[in-house]
Amino acid sequence: MALLVPDVGEVQLLSYALNKLTPENQIMRLFKNDYTPVEGSVLGDFTEATWTGYAQKSLTGSSWTVATVAGVTTGTFAVQTFTSTANQAAELSYGYYVLGATSGILLWAERFTDGPYAIAVLGDNIAITPKITGA
Repeated sequence: MALLVPDVGEVQLLSYALNKLTPENQIMRLFKNDYTPVEGSVLGDFTEATWTGYAQKSLTGSSWTVATVAGVTTGTFAVQTFTSTANQAAELSYGYYVLGATSGILLWAERFTDGPYAIAVLGDNIAITPKITGA
């Protein structure tokens, strides 16, 4: 599935762009429930991963790179790797979601097109390059 900006995220992102709200850093999390994001999605629709070694990732605004190539503008962040630190019962990760670090508002989400990924063994990992593309 492609990245989806739900209604609550659209309001928040437009409020940042129009200087109605002060922009904030973001937090990236993995979700373990078998859920497909939709326009009406809210933070409570996602169940955060809990496998051993899992930790949410902070996405600092100044670390994003924004560039336009062939008329398409994309914001890209460095690869974020979530790594298991122990052997454990398998837990599936179906995708990721991004929220405002201060507001807690869901900004966007994406279900893995080739997932879910099972995390069970020490060293298992999921690497994601956060990016958002303007249309």
